[in-house]
Amino acid sequence: MEERYPHLPELATQGHVRESELRLQKEIERVRAELKLDIEQVRAEVARTKVDLLKWIVPLMFAQVAAIAALVKLL
Repeated sequence: MEERYPHLPELATQGHVRESELRLQKEIERVRAELKLDIEQVRAEVARTKVDLLKWIVPLMFAQVAAIAALVKLL
């Protein structure tokens, strides 16, 4: 049989396919857990950046209004 079908030992059985499927599912779950952590870190970074931007934008807006008011008084 091996002479007639020389590639026979290279064929995957249902057991091989199922074993590969289980390994892939396990790997997918591991990657999914890592991604959840990464996403949470990015969300935290975005929140910190948002707060930092607000710390700068709000005072700059008040300064701009004050500068415009001073220019209006000069006219």
